Amino acid sequence: MAVDYEGLTFERLGHASKRLETADGTIIYIDPWSEVVDGEPGDGDVVFVTHDDFDHYDPEAIAAVSGADVTVAAYEAIDTSELAVDVIDLPYEGETTVDGIDVRTVPAYNAPGGDHVDEDGEPYHADGEVIGLLLTLEGTTILCPSDTDYLPHHESLAADVLVPPIGGHFTMNRAEAADLARSIEPELVLPEHYDTFEPIETDAEAFAAELEADGIHVELF
Repeated sequence: MAVDYEGLTFERLGHASKRLETADGTIIYIDPWSEVVDGEPGDGDVVFVTHDDFDHYDPEAIAAVSGADVTVAAYEAIDTSELAVDVIDLPYEGETTVDGIDVRTVPAYNAPGGDHVDEDGEPYHADGEVIGLLLTLEGTTILCPSDTDYLPHHESLAADVLVPPIGGHFTMNRAEAADLARSIEPELVLPEHYDTFEPIETDAEAFAAELEADGIHVELF
């Protein structure tokens, strides 16, 4: 389902794969994954990649969504040598511009000793392995935290649109994502990264209802 907001169109292809289109026709993909990409659309002007998990960094999916003059921007810790295009490196934390898009990258990780650790007690996503993206598109700010817990530095961020993971296990769960939304106070919340696998099944409708009761609009896109 596509959701329109201030001239932008948001489409969740599935899992954490997203397609954004601006009013001027610029098409942006974030973390495309072959399991949810339909065919080879080949229309992407910019592709962002937040980390190297198989469901976020997928060279075949990147090739499938990329247009002829695509720009790929990926977290600098990812080995992108197998991609057939040049890649803009995104820092762990900082600000840059990608094809006219203002990009702020923020740390994303599971806290050691927290709830989102493996059987050995190690975080599924350690500090330094993942970035979140704060994009500015045609005056609208969009926060995609990626695979992370709700972290203290998130409280300093502001965004018009929030695209949080809500499935738990590998990321924040729906309760933590709701707390993040209350902190950021966006005009629109678009949840992702849930119901793909059994460990991340959750009640998205309950998440939406909880935030709607607080006056925060949610679309299950």
